[in-house]
Amino acid sequence: MRNYKIILSYDGTEFRGWQTQRGYRTVQETLEMALMALTGETNLRVFASGRTDAGVHAIGQVANFFSATHVPFEKLLGAINAHLPDDLVVRSVEIVPDSFDPNRSAIRKMYRYVIHDGPTRDPFMRRYACRSKHRIDDRAMARAAEPLKGTHDFHSFETEWPNRKSSVRTIMHLSVNRAGDYIWIDVEADGFLYNMVRAIAGTLIQVGRGFWPESSVAEVLKAQDRTMAGPNAPPEGLYLMRVTYE
Repeated sequence: MRNYKIILSYDGTEFRGWQTQRGYRTVQETLEMALMALTGETNLRVFASGRTDAGVHAIGQVANFFSATHVPFEKLLGAINAHLPDDLVVRSVEIVPDSFDPNRSAIRKMYRYVIHDGPTRDPFMRRYACRSKHRIDDRAMARAAEPLKGTHDFHSFETEWPNRKSSVRTIMHLSVNRAGDYIWIDVEADGFLYNMVRAIAGTLIQVGRGFWPESSVAEVLKAQDRTMAGPNAPPEGLYLMRVTYE
């Protein structure tokens, strides 16, 4: 029995999130079904670095599974992908120590939130970016985001509180960038609360559209009250980019 670490990417549009749910198509169940078909094992389980919600995408999700498969290691990647649908792919496979846990072993994660604010909608990006009908001031968003960097209690940006023992997290990197009609918000932290990135994005969009002053983000953070923050931005703009381990 070996512990296999995999890095996978998926288009979250047609998935009801990561976690297996009866009656719904999920990433976890789809991956487990493929691995069981390949290995012939009936109790194989896959565990991820963290759950993603319905409609959320991943570029570098990390997961693991234990298996006694006899498929040669050099053929394993191709064999797994041969059993997967077009909207889910395993990018790499490696054998790791049994102690490796994709969630508990992670030291930080990076998410990206993408916004399209061009004069006309892009039909090819409707599933992959949040659409804004109005031009957004990305520079104002960047300035407003500065107080979020560092270690804080992010209760104001946490849905369904409390769902963790503590709402304190450390954001190591937060940037707002633009290229043409697209804006992306990158957030890297030692951990994330439920809907934290979408709440941050929704709050910054309020600033970018001129609805709230730049100072409001610092006030929301200090308030520790979810009702003070902006709405959760739509899931289709969110991507799990990478997970970092020591």
